[in-house]
Amino acid sequence: MSLDFMMDVEKCIEVLSAGGVILYPTDTVWGLGCDATNEAAVDKIMAIKERPANKSFVVLVASERQVMQHAASVDLAVFDYLQSVNHPTTVIYEHALGIAENALAADGSVAMRICNEEFCKHMIKRFRKPIISTSANISGAPAAATFPEISDVIKERVDYIVEYRRDDVSTKLPSAIIKWENGNIIKLR
Repeated sequence: MSLDFMMDVEKCIEVLSAGGVILYPTDTVWGLGCDATNEAAVDKIMAIKERPANKSFVVLVASERQVMQHAASVDLAVFDYLQSVNHPTTVIYEHALGIAENALAADGSVAMRICNEEFCKHMIKRFRKPIISTSANISGAPAAATFPEISDVIKERVDYIVEYRRDDVSTKLPSAIIKWENGNIIKLR
C-alpha cells in the first residue's frame, strides 16, 4: 500500500472519529459514510442527502466477526452463502446491537455488508467500528455511478473526500439485498 493510500485511510479515521462525514469508494458505488454507532453523525448524512428520517441505512463491516458483534443471533450458515456469491451482498439481520438507532429499520433490523473493496475494508479494520454506506446523492436523485458524476452540492457538504479511486470510471452495480430467515434466502434486490 502506498503512502498516499495510508494517508487517505488515516484522514478518514480522523474525520470519522470526530463525527464527520466522508465521501468514499465502496465495493459498489461511491458513498457517504460516517460512524454507524454515532447518531449525530447519521443525522449529518440525512441532512446532506436531504433524506427522510424514516429510511434505514446500509452498514459496512470488515469481517464476519463485526457482523456478529452488531447483530444478535446470526445464523453462521449465512457466511457460507456470502462466500459462495461473487457479487456484493447486503444482508438484513434482525436485532441490531450497538448501531445508532437512526440508522436502523423501524423493526430494529440492520442491513449489513462485509465489504471486500481494498480501501474500504482497510479503513473499517483500522477504524474498528462499522460505517454507514449510502449513495452519494440527494435523496430521490439518481445515484452517481462514478466520482465525476457526484454533484458538487454533495462534495461541498462532506468533511473529507477520499483521493483513492477518483479516476476510476468503471461502473459498479448496487449490492444485492437479502434477508436470511431460518436458513432460507429471501431476495429483496
